[in-house]
Amino acid sequence: MATTVFTNARVFDGTAFLDRPADVVVVDDVVTDIEPHGGLRWEEGADVVDCTGRTLLPGLIDAHVHVLFSNAGGLDMVNQPFSRQFYLSVRNLHATLAAGITTVRDAGGADLGTKHAIAEGLVPGPRMKISVNVMGQTGGHADNWMPSGALLPFMEAHPGRPDGIADGPEEARKVARLMFRAGADQVKICTTGGVLSAMDDPHHTQFTLAEIRAVVEEAQAHGSYVLAHAQGTEGIKNALRAGVRSIEHGVYLDEEAIGMMLEAEAYLVPTLVAPLAVVRNAERGVAAIPPQVLDKARRVVDAHRESVQHAFEAGVRIAMGTDSGVGEHGDNLEELALYAALGMDLEQVLASTTSVAADLVAPEWHVGRVQEGWTADLVVLDTDLTSVDQLPSLREHIAAVYLGGRRVAGS
Repeated sequence: MATTVFTNARVFDGTAFLDRPADVVVVDDVVTDIEPHGGLRWEEGADVVDCTGRTLLPGLIDAHVHVLFSNAGGLDMVNQPFSRQFYLSVRNLHATLAAGITTVRDAGGADLGTKHAIAEGLVPGPRMKISVNVMGQTGGHADNWMPSGALLPFMEAHPGRPDGIADGPEEARKVARLMFRAGADQVKICTTGGVLSAMDDPHHTQFTLAEIRAVVEEAQAHGSYVLAHAQGTEGIKNALRAGVRSIEHGVYLDEEAIGMMLEAEAYLVPTLVAPLAVVRNAERGVAAIPPQVLDKARRVVDAHRESVQHAFEAGVRIAMGTDSGVGEHGDNLEELALYAALGMDLEQVLASTTSVAADLVAPEWHVGRVQEGWTADLVVLDTDLTSVDQLPSLREHIAAVYLGGRRVAGS
């Protein structure tokens, strides 16, 4: 057995900071003991990590990433070889871990091979739940048809990633089954248009209520659930009526939609940083963003922020998600400062990316908390984290990242 002891740490346990500095004992991949500093004795030969003046967090969780892509939405991807995405994911996964993200929910793109490669130790990466591909209607957000008639090679179908386009309840049910057959842990659908799609608008309502219900029923039959890309108001409400578990983005929430979220105990995964990343990439020339996409990104920013703020103030559960892949992987923690700007305090922000996100993404994995008997995914900061004012520079203070008790990243 391998024992690691984190001593004299300021500990955030997933919901709140402990009252006193603590010693945390990890045996193999599990937290076995947490006591006020000085109250523990451990066996000789343990690896002791002095956390004096430092902060110990649960491994962070990003509930919405696309690890096979970076700076998505640009037309330059048509010039890239098909297989490049798989090699690119290795870099993206490493950058995600280095940012303290030890669990992710991939919202489309990563197939079962990516998940297995991580689990088998072939490539370093966070724990992963996969959606395989994004489901949507013909001409909707998941349809990569361009005005020229060409298909943009974004989440292009291959043997491990079935095509996600479906029209009608029975076809939607069948495509959902194909996703689960391909190894999906959960299914992602589009109930509205979006920013990156060329031929629709975030306000557009997509998939009928019957189509959404068919997918939700199929997910429930597999012991799983549905997450919905949902930006426009009516599409958000349709998703909630049909029983989806999480609303992704939630750009145009109104009072009724927020009330429905509360009644359904649904989660909101805001991805506030995503439209900002599209604008930034265009301005810096990082990606060749089509003008109509850039215009939509700029138009949604203010409404997006206001909707998420209203949802938070009403008590909707906020699970941190970034849509990384639209922007750069490794910049995930930018999202946290945006939550603080909405009025969330430090513990609420940290809970969104630990315990709350864990309850959404993988409650059975026992991650997202520093708690006896829970998985030892941990992040050590080289600073005493006490204020939301420190969040914009949080990435710079990651001293070490532990996955299942094993150090996998850090300076």
